[in-house]
Amino acid sequence: MAHRFTIGVEEEFQIIDPDTLELRSHVVQLLSAAARGFGDQVKGEMHQSIVETGTKICENVSELRLEIHRTRNELVSAAESTGLQVAAAGTHPFSSWKDQVISPGDRYQNIVEEMGQLARSLLIFGMHIHVAMPDKQSTIDMMNMVRYFLPHLLALSTSSPFWMGRNTGLKSFRTTVFRRFPRTGVPETFESWSAYENFVNLLVKLNSIDNGKKIWWDVRPHPTFGTLEFRMCDVATKVEEAVAIAALTQAIVVKIHRLYTGNMGWRLYRRALIEENKWRAARYGIEGKLIDFGKEAEVPMRQLIPELLEFVDDVVDDLGSRSAVEYVHTIMNEGTSAERQLRVFQQTGDLRDVVRHLVRETRGSAEDGKCASAEVIN
Repeated sequence: MAHRFTIGVEEEFQIIDPDTLELRSHVVQLLSAAARGFGDQVKGEMHQSIVETGTKICENVSELRLEIHRTRNELVSAAESTGLQVAAAGTHPFSSWKDQVISPGDRYQNIVEEMGQLARSLLIFGMHIHVAMPDKQSTIDMMNMVRYFLPHLLALSTSSPFWMGRNTGLKSFRTTVFRRFPRTGVPETFESWSAYENFVNLLVKLNSIDNGKKIWWDVRPHPTFGTLEFRMCDVATKVEEAVAIAALTQAIVVKIHRLYTGNMGWRLYRRALIEENKWRAARYGIEGKLIDFGKEAEVPMRQLIPELLEFVDDVVDDLGSRSAVEYVHTIMNEGTSAERQLRVFQQTGDLRDVVRHLVRETRGSAEDGKCASAEVIN
C-alpha cells in the first residue's frame, strides 16, 4: 500500500454520579483533573454530562489499541479523582435530557438557538472513526461505496437499548434520536469532489450552515483532517469492541480502495435502500436480518458478518489487524453491549444495575490495557 491509511477514534462518555447513578453535569471539574495527562485529547460537548476523548493519529490498529486504552485509563482515573465515574454506552438508561446543563460558548448556544429542543434532547454518545484518505476524489468515491456497509458496522456497535427509563425495543435508540437532526443519515452519492464542494458551498451561501462541520452524515469527508469520518456507531462499552469495529472499518476502506485502484468497484445502491438496512440494524442489531439487494432477499446478520470478514480477509494481514478484526467473532458470540445491558435488566429489573454494569465494563476494559502496556514496556 503506497498510501498509509492511518486511523484515529473519537469517543463520547457519560459522566456518572456514583451514588445516584444519574448523569452529572460536571465536565468542567473532569476536564480540569484530566488536563495534565490529556492535553487537547479531551474536551467537553454540548451537554456538560458528556466528555469526549480523541486518540492521536495512529499508524496501525496495534497503536490504536494502546491509545484507546491510554485515553480511557486517563479518563477513568481523572473521573475517580473528582468523585465521579464514567460509562460508555450510546444512551444513559434512565437520566433525562431535561435535567442536563448545556455547555457555555457561542458554538453550543448557536446550535440550541438553531435547533431548539432537538439540540437539548440530543443526549447521546457515539464513536467516530477516521481513516486517512490519499486524495479528495478518492475520498468521495470511497464514501459512495462504503455507505453499503454502514448498517453492518452500526449493528456491531449497538449499545443504547434504553431511553429515559424505558426499554425501547431497539438495540440503538441513539440512532433514532440523532435522526431528528437535519443533514444526518446515509449521504447521497456524489460524482466528484467538486460536486460535493459545490453542495457544501451552496448550503453555506444559503445560510443553512456556516461550515462543513454542520453536515452530520453517517460517513463524511472530514472538513479539515483529510479523513473519511464514520459517525454512525454507538460508543462501544469495551475497548476491544471499539478496536475491532475501527479495525473492520479501516479494512473495508482499504479493501474497497484496492478494488478501486484495480478499476473495479462496489455497486452503488440508493440511499433509501441503505436506510432500510440501517433501520434494521438499529432495531435488531446483530440478531436481525439485512436485505441483500442484489439477491433481493433477507439475510441474517449472523451470516452476513462472517461474509464481511471473508471479504476483507486479504487485507487484514497487510494492515496488521487480523487479531483485532477477529474479535468481531467474540462480539457475535457474547452479544453487543446492548444485549449485555438487556440481560442485566432481565436478571435484576433495575436500570441502576445496568448503569453499574456499564461503569464496571468501561473501567475493567480500560484497566486491561495497563497490563498490556506493561507487557509491551517490559
